[in-house]
Amino acid sequence: MCPRSASVNEELRRRSRERLLQAAVELVGERGYEATTLGDIADRAGSARGLVSYYFPGKRRLVQSAVHRLMHRTLQEALEREPRTEDGRERMARAIDAILGLARDRPVLMRQHMAGILQAEGFVQCPEQRRLAELLREVCAGAGSHDVDADYPMLRSLLMGAVYAALVPGAPMPVPVLRAELFDRYRLDWEMGVPPDSVAVPGGTCDEDLSRFFATGSSPGCPDDQSK
Repeated sequence: MCPRSASVNEELRRRSRERLLQAAVELVGERGYEATTLGDIADRAGSARGLVSYYFPGKRRLVQSAVHRLMHRTLQEALEREPRTEDGRERMARAIDAILGLARDRPVLMRQHMAGILQAEGFVQCPEQRRLAELLREVCAGAGSHDVDADYPMLRSLLMGAVYAALVPGAPMPVPVLRAELFDRYRLDWEMGVPPDSVAVPGGTCDEDLSRFFATGSSPGCPDDQSK
């Protein structure tokens, strides 16, 4: 048996939380929000069901945090993709394409996320959302913003509006049209980022394997724990 130091227990708890986030993204993407229960998520994560309420106050908060993680890491991956660049306009283009790509490639998950934000709990500024916000603020600053505190909320709102428009059942706006509008606003060239007719980039938004976004690995010599 592995000795259980405080640091080992903390690492096991962190990885249990990571597994829950990954399971939530996968199951809601596969089945939809209503058809996914907290028990389903715990079972997929291989965790005790009591752990869900230990880390999250409810299903909606868990799923919102999970989607914010997906958005944060997708955006981060796009910004760091080779060839790496510090060009502010290219980074803005990559950010727009990353978020619109999630709407295009994961419509069930992103539609639920948008609907959840309109519920009573509203927009939750969880740790995952704050990391996403930090990246978008950096994108604004790199693109030449002189007032990031004003320009970041505007960028966030425009991206959210575009995702809503792309996912409206029965009347969706084509993603290329939304992209063109955003690119025009931010004075970006169509060839920047990942144009709709370009070859899919490795690890892009259509990649089904999301495990790279969640640190769920086991500590050497220690089995994962299912208790808090």
